[in-house]
Amino acid sequence: MERTDFRSVESANAGALYDVTAAERGDNPAIKMGDRTLTHAEFRDRSARFAGGLADLGLEPDDRLLVYVPNCPAFLIAFFGGIRAGTPVSPANPQYRARELEHQLTDSDAKAIITHEQLRDVVAETIDNTGVDPLVITVGEGRPDDISFEDVEGEPICVDREDDDVVTQLYTSGTTGAPKGVLSTHKNLRTQAFAGLGTGVDDPDEERVLVSLPLYHTTGVYHCTWQPLIKGGCIYLRDPAQWDPADAMAAIEEHEISSFNGVTAMFVDMINDESFGDHDLSSLETVGEGGAKMSVTVQETFEAVAGVEMHEGYGLTETSGATHAGNESTFGPRLGTIGQPFRMTDCKIVDDDGNELPPGEEGELLIRGPHVMKGYHNLPEETDAAFDENGYFRTGDIARCDEDNYYEIIDRAKDVIVTAGYNVYPSEVEDLLREHEAVADVAVVGIPDERRNEVPKAFVVPTPTTTVGEDVTAEEITQFALDNLAAYKHPRMVEFMDELPRTASGKVRKIELE
Repeated sequence: MERTDFRSVESANAGALYDVTAAERGDNPAIKMGDRTLTHAEFRDRSARFAGGLADLGLEPDDRLLVYVPNCPAFLIAFFGGIRAGTPVSPANPQYRARELEHQLTDSDAKAIITHEQLRDVVAETIDNTGVDPLVITVGEGRPDDISFEDVEGEPICVDREDDDVVTQLYTSGTTGAPKGVLSTHKNLRTQAFAGLGTGVDDPDEERVLVSLPLYHTTGVYHCTWQPLIKGGCIYLRDPAQWDPADAMAAIEEHEISSFNGVTAMFVDMINDESFGDHDLSSLETVGEGGAKMSVTVQETFEAVAGVEMHEGYGLTETSGATHAGNESTFGPRLGTIGQPFRMTDCKIVDDDGNELPPGEEGELLIRGPHVMKGYHNLPEETDAAFDENGYFRTGDIARCDEDNYYEIIDRAKDVIVTAGYNVYPSEVEDLLREHEAVADVAVVGIPDERRNEVPKAFVVPTPTTTVGEDVTAEEITQFALDNLAAYKHPRMVEFMDELPRTASGKVRKIELE
């Protein structure tokens, strides 16, 4: 079957693209999760009515819609519905505790928050702590004043938007300060939608994507769902909190999955599972990995059994998703690289003075293109600092390219720990641990981990009156982090020290900590 022709779409609203998809492939399955299946027509109609329901509740274009829901069809109905309603969608990590959710709720000034019955207590604590009063729309059993998700229905709408209007506001953290709201536009999402038309299998009717990555994350929502749904494929949705490698491989075989994107830990889990090799994975045509370098042994082992080349990709929240990928490169995937830049990606590698470097030399990767964000929400100075004088976004990542224009990420200039595909910013964990009464000082670094790539480790200097082992233990520090942060952020190891190594200017020399 031929690909969908989107040339008839006149609206700049990215959601209007899906009207064409649903018109041409309405009877085909779009979303499958458990026993539930939504066709493209059913999904389009439900998300369009949800958009109308948001308008009926008083949400106007540019009002923020915070979506704090685990992977499920309701997330995608809200995501597509919010886009159609012109209300920028701000997904939040369902692993967040109240402490973490507070900033996103207040900074986004969300007029409504969509949550799930499993997370309703966290929302209540967050609202109590902040004093804000958003509409609360709950999937499942809510509280007396909540609005039921199923009751958000209205006349189908798709409001007019401009290219530069904000469509999503995902949050990303930096090495210092609070997480920043990334303003992606309708043009950004349309760009990524069109980029996705040429990926995966040629026939959209044969596009079957297993989605085990979290939908609040850039890769999960843009590449694993937005792109294949606009293309006309079908996504098989899983809850990352219930990740099981044997289940994933069985699903690939049963549903003849054509595409799977994961993080290093997922592939480590699969090749180490006792059922590895028992399942037929030959339906896979594209397998992607990102977030951290893949072990050569793990990659070669998986490829040998699955019979498909794995490619590494690269992208950021600020670029509204991928900018490079091995499978879309001239000579195919090249081990150890992120491939060549997409046709829409204008990038270069520069030295500390901003001078472009030749192939083979290492420097900071800068990116420009129609997929790069508008800026950071309410942070004009940070937005200005993020771009150079020619409009290139400063990624903060150190890279080099070869003579064939294949790029390799050498190091992260930003102080970030990448654990099983999740970004952990040491400053956030350090700020929390300093609140513990027994902690005088602390430094958090990443240490190697075979499965998760790296994990956080905390080096703690106790207060003068604290006796380690009696007044405080490593387990207590770990539990304090677990009680206040998403579980993946907690230090897997805690080491007590008399003092932290510092430079002459007082900065912690984290290179000496391991």
